This record gives sequence, C-alpha cells and structure tokens, in this order.
Amino acid sequence: MTALLALDNVIKDYQSEAGTFRALDGVSLVVEKGELVSIMGPSGSGKSTLMNIIGCLDTPTAGIYRFDGTDTATLSETALARLRNAGIGFVFQQFNLLPRLSALANVALPMVYSGVAKRDRDMRAQTLLASVGIGDKPKSRPSQLSGGQQQRVAVARSLANSPELLLADEPTGALDTKTGIEVLALFRSLNEQQGVTVVIVTHDPEVARATNRVVRIQDGRVFYDGPPTEAALYGHAEGATA
Repeated sequence: MTALLALDNVIKDYQSEAGTFRALDGVSLVVEKGELVSIMGPSGSGKSTLMNIIGCLDTPTAGIYRFDGTDTATLSETALARLRNAGIGFVFQQFNLLPRLSALANVALPMVYSGVAKRDRDMRAQTLLASVGIGDKPKSRPSQLSGGQQQRVAVARSLANSPELLLADEPTGALDTKTGIEVLALFRSLNEQQGVTVVIVTHDPEVARATNRVVRIQDGRVFYDGPPTEAALYGHAEGATA
C-alpha cells in the first residue's frame, strides 16, 4: 500500500486570553490508500482538531502533514481549496445539504466548482445517487427525504469529484440505530468495492467497530493505533502502537 495521509510529529496550539492551549501534542500517523479507519476520543481529546488538519481545514503549528506525498504547508490557498474540493470528500453529522436544491443538484454542486459541464455533472450525480441506493429520488429536496436518505445524498455528494479520501465526522450521529447501520454498511461497501480510503471521526464504539483500524486520541496524543478490540473501542487499551 501507499501512504495517502502522513502526519509527522504534528503539533497544534491555540492562543487565548488564558494562554496557549495545545490541542495536538506530537501526533504521528499514517493512513494507507484503501484503508477504512476510525479516529476515536472523548470531548477535548484533540480528535476534531486532527480531523480539521487531515481535511486541510486547519494547519499544524509544527510538524509535517503530507497528503499523497505532498507537504500541505507548501500549497497555496488556491491549491488547498482545490484539494478540499476534489481530493477530499466530506460527510458531516448534520448532512449540510442545501434545502432549496434537489438531491441531484446537491450532489452535482462540487462539480460546479470544478468546472464540469452541466450535462456531465447531472449524469454523474444520477449515477452516484443510484450507487448509494436512492437513484429514484433525484428531484426530492432534503425536507422530502428521511435522515438516512439525506445522509446518502451527502455521501454521494462527497464522491462527486472522485476524491482520494472520504472524511466523515460523526456520520451516524443524527440517525437512528437501524439507519446508522445502513450508512456504515455503505461506507464499507465504498471502501471494499471501490477502494475509497475512508476515515471516520467518532465517539461511538459501534461505529468504530465497523472499521478495520482504530486510532484513539487522548490529551492530544495517539493513545492506541490498531485493530478494533474491545479494549480499544472502550478506551482501556494501553500505549500507542505505530
């Protein structure tokens, strides 16, 4: 396998009136192409900060973050925006669909910013909706869809520009248990059948159980990195493994 994500001794500090807060304290992490990984940790552990750096929504204070071999610190704002639009697909807990747009238009939106012709982006959006099991809902607006259907639209949208990484933030947090299981099965299918690299940020052990590898963050450091054992899922694993 080839490394898609490589973080080397990444530190992230935030300044406030109270002083400096270190959210990440020397995180080193590699995710290979084609992996299905979960990042876990309690509130304040640093997992959201790590997600923002992986998604190029924030930058390290120190250390190096390479995406597909490129040091992200060397990229211009335009190049970073292009990476966020085309290289990384984002899935959020609250779906973040535009309420006035149809499911098809929501999925097609990232391709608008990439300059894809309307006919081509509509065809691809329809194909993506079918691939996530809602090909019969292209004209439906978000308010006409269930939570699970909205998340499927969001997943289809995240795949619009054929990203190398699918980055999901608590993707089942707003769903009931049954629908959450279906969405996780969709992630596994995308990973296993299409080879999409998937990183899921979650606090839910059952979500992490559906992945092949768990990275547990605690106090801004990697506390555990390995298979989804019971100890890892529920925070009892000791020591980080590289």
